[in-house]
Amino acid sequence: MEEIQFHHRLPIQLRFNDVDKYGHVNNTVYFSFYDLGKTYYFQAVCPDLDLEREGVVIVHIETDFLAQITANESVAVETAVTAIGTKSFDLVQRAINTDTGEVKCICRSVMVAFDVKAGQSKPIDSHWIDAFCRFEGRDLRKKR
Repeated sequence: MEEIQFHHRLPIQLRFNDVDKYGHVNNTVYFSFYDLGKTYYFQAVCPDLDLEREGVVIVHIETDFLAQITANESVAVETAVTAIGTKSFDLVQRAINTDTGEVKCICRSVMVAFDVKAGQSKPIDSHWIDAFCRFEGRDLRKKR
């Protein structure tokens, strides 16, 4: 598998309630971090995206927890689109310690373009595809 280059990084401010009684970030909180990462990624890559009209939804998600994050760490979420199909695209995110570079968690999602008004999936708009490919620095279209 090709090594992923992450061009988008979002520093995460840990909150008191992110940490459980064992002194580490609870595993359910990582998904909030990943949601923030997605939001800021889309704002950076597709600033004209109108989420009231056209959206993206998660249809599959899997996560590997590699090491715990403790309350005193500096962390960030890195996000990359890795492949684009007709209606869906693959998104990879990871939580890292920004001081050491240690990868704490990796999340892989399949996202589907969604027509909010019609309430159904739709083909990914060409301007999204172009923006993703430009931002990631390569052609991400899945070969048929």
